[in-house]
Amino acid sequence: MTAMAHAPMPTDEETLLDYFLALETPTGFRAELIEGEIVVTPPTDGTHEHCFSRVVSQIMRKSAVDMDVSGYKGLAMPRGGRCPRNHVIPDATIAPSEIRLFQGAEPWMPSDGVAMVVEVTSSNPERDRKAKRHCYARAGIPLYLLVDRGKSALTLFSEPSGDDYEAHNTAPIGKSLPLPAPFSFDLETIDFL
Repeated sequence: MTAMAHAPMPTDEETLLDYFLALETPTGFRAELIEGEIVVTPPTDGTHEHCFSRVVSQIMRKSAVDMDVSGYKGLAMPRGGRCPRNHVIPDATIAPSEIRLFQGAEPWMPSDGVAMVVEVTSSNPERDRKAKRHCYARAGIPLYLLVDRGKSALTLFSEPSGDDYEAHNTAPIGKSLPLPAPFSFDLETIDFL
């Protein structure tokens, strides 16, 4: 997502978190606290939503296990940078339906039980390529799918360890990308862009 505005940053960690949690954003915008930086992003464009829709529809139809998908669900995750916790909003948060992860969840929920998160890049792809990837790895989220429109490729990061993922598999848009269990299908990308 594109950083639209940066709020003045308090220097104290707890004050920064309180300041972030009290932010009010215009309808359609979202605010995240990523590595000690408050980032406010505008609504997504049509191509972004097209890619998002293609990923989600295949997950719902083809996964070996029934999955629940939440678009833009806020995750409160382990410490990073100078902030007490990262508060990140993936484009899609996916979990097995049987654990009912999203039922009754607060606006910011822990990442325990999340099977995969998905990001579709926008005009500031480096945040999705690096900062968010590190947040997701630190939280132990098993799979991170990055639809990188700028590189016309998809990358599936797996095996989180510390601040990053130890493994990744990349496919150009137009080719399929295998998703491991609990998904267990090849994600088709021919009509992504």
